[in-house]
Amino acid sequence: MRFAHVLFPGSDEPRLAVIEGDEAIVVAGLFDGAPGVLEELIAGGDELLARVRDAADAGARHPLDTLRFASAVLAPPVILAIGLNYAAHSSELGLKTDSTPTVFVLWPNSLAAHEGTTTWPRALSESVDYEAELGVIIGTPAKDVAPERALDHVWGYTVVNDITARDIQYSEAQWSRCKSFDGFTPTGPFVVTADEIPDPQALHIWTVLDGTTLQDASTAQMVRPVSTLISHLSRSATLLPGTLISTGSPGGAGYSRDPQVFLRDRSSVTVGIDGIGALTTHCRIVG
Repeated sequence: MRFAHVLFPGSDEPRLAVIEGDEAIVVAGLFDGAPGVLEELIAGGDELLARVRDAADAGARHPLDTLRFASAVLAPPVILAIGLNYAAHSSELGLKTDSTPTVFVLWPNSLAAHEGTTTWPRALSESVDYEAELGVIIGTPAKDVAPERALDHVWGYTVVNDITARDIQYSEAQWSRCKSFDGFTPTGPFVVTADEIPDPQALHIWTVLDGTTLQDASTAQMVRPVSTLISHLSRSATLLPGTLISTGSPGGAGYSRDPQVFLRDRSSVTVGIDGIGALTTHCRIVG
């Protein structure tokens, strides 16, 4: 199944919806006690998901082109991000892929929606880059899981743009701040349940900036597959339901190009993963 958080005209309240084609079916109206947001649906487990699936056909349908989107995830327990998980990206940034995954945390204020506008001050950074990434959403608690069982804990997948202020990234020892400006973690527009993605390592991932394709790769090129990442992270801490893991970006970053290509004032950047969706962000630089 495919889900999104949608906003109706005149409202800023995100509503969880089943997405079928170009129509949205609001989940909260399907039955008494139906979940209003994705995190509630995940918490209800397989039984609640099955009930939503069974009831969806009877729900009222709304054209998607009359609605706006909110972030695909609204309140994850934590957003974990993986760096240097594609060899081409590590090389182009002049950084070494370590023997263990590079892990950092993204701040919740950075979450943003499809077709949203992300704004940052010119005085803070003029070297802001794009990074298309596969987002993994945990469905059941994962602690000390083996790689061969790790995907059993995945609820679904989404698209993430891990927007990065490169000048700050290279001036500080940690990466959370340079990637956590307001609006620097767009997600969505859709979340696709895990049963729709039989192999997360067989997905086409790409970026188009102002009409030009700049990233064009496959998740098969990950240094460490999704199963290995989940297993590694679960050794030190229980991964709670709703946790979002952003799994790294392939080669083609603007920082490494000659001349360099960064997000400019009024740029539009779309990152996408075939079978999941395409996520567009509009950029404004102020000051």
